[in-house]
Amino acid sequence: MDQAEGDLLHAKSDAERGFYEWSCFSSQQAAEKAVKAVFQRLGGEAWGHSVADLLRELARYRPVPGELMQAALELDKAYIPARYPNAHPSGSPRRRYTKEEALRLIGHAEQILRFCQDLLAQA
Repeated sequence: MDQAEGDLLHAKSDAERGFYEWSCFSSQQAAEKAVKAVFQRLGGEAWGHSVADLLRELARYRPVPGELMQAALELDKAYIPARYPNAHPSGSPRRRYTKEEALRLIGHAEQILRFCQDLLAQA
């Protein structure tokens, strides 16, 4: 969870400095690592990088609110295209991500981290 929290701080820092593509990616990473922290605490292993897939798997053991699944789906869209210039028809990721998008994804990551922190506190 410590790394998830650090990635969220990184996402916020990048958003403040105009690196919106990296902010979006770091938000996805924060959420991914938070869910993996829950699996680790539960004694399980979590594979893959899709936050939505990880939450679907977690839902087999703990209830996961639908709005978190929606947030996860949006976060997952930043996993590859935010980093690779050839992921878009034209232009670099740097020119494709906006401040509003970065702030929205930070909010999604914050929701998932809070959810995971609550689960960890119960475990």
